[in-house]
Amino acid sequence: MSLINNFLLILIFVFLAACSKEELRKSEINEISLDAQVFEAYKDGLESLEAGDVLFAAKKFNEAEILFPQSIWAPKSALMAAYSYYTQDYYLDSIAELKRFIRVYPSHKNLDYAYYLLGICFYEQIIDEKKDTQSILLAKKNFQTVIKKYPNTQYALDSQFKIDLINDTLASKEMYIGRYYFNKKKWIPAINRFRKVVDEYDTTIYVEEALYRLVEVYYTIGLTNESQKYAQILGYNYKSSEWYEKSYSVFNKNYKIKKLKNNRKKSFKDKVKSLFAIDE
Repeated sequence: MSLINNFLLILIFVFLAACSKEELRKSEINEISLDAQVFEAYKDGLESLEAGDVLFAAKKFNEAEILFPQSIWAPKSALMAAYSYYTQDYYLDSIAELKRFIRVYPSHKNLDYAYYLLGICFYEQIIDEKKDTQSILLAKKNFQTVIKKYPNTQYALDSQFKIDLINDTLASKEMYIGRYYFNKKKWIPAINRFRKVVDEYDTTIYVEEALYRLVEVYYTIGLTNESQKYAQILGYNYKSSEWYEKSYSVFNKNYKIKKLKNNRKKSFKDKVKSLFAIDE
């Protein structure tokens, strides 16, 4: 009887071992098949992107990520989906994909690119600096993240360049509003706008005019000492500036800005300068 029992136990063991090997083999086959599907979906996405069908490309990249979220292709696919949308100016879709990428893959090696492309998506939506304030600020925020977290990457240099342009845009807006308040004789709001340019955007092309406007507005309301203080700052930092020369006429109404003594023909350099002159 015990011999029969031992025989049955051996049969059961062999059967279980065979089933285990079969399941392992099926698992391996499924995994290979799944990896092949992921690669095929990614490949289809690339081909569609090259063909200009960005919506189908994004769909295939999303499919590749969903099929095998643990694979190395998943984060690559998520980024490629975002890039696909960006190439045809589907900014909102690209932004949504990039935000999800940052949330799902917080330590991925291409996180610098994700923040950079996010900044670009907001930056390229700036049409009118007087209206698109949110896009301007969000673009600046993401470029600052690139510079702060990834200073030695290829994206940091261009991010700084974009921030300089954004600051020029923001300073331009402050100057526009400041001039408006000045013309309406709303002195305090005008001062606040010009001082903001001096304090926060001192590397922009508008800082010289902002200093001059402060000289002008303080003198207009009778605060001569404050006016002279800003005139001195303007002279110390921008002595050769046209705005510094204009400040003389604030204190001396009879002062005339120097003109060229002869009527010589303007040089090419003079003509180029005149193209970029800031009107009063």
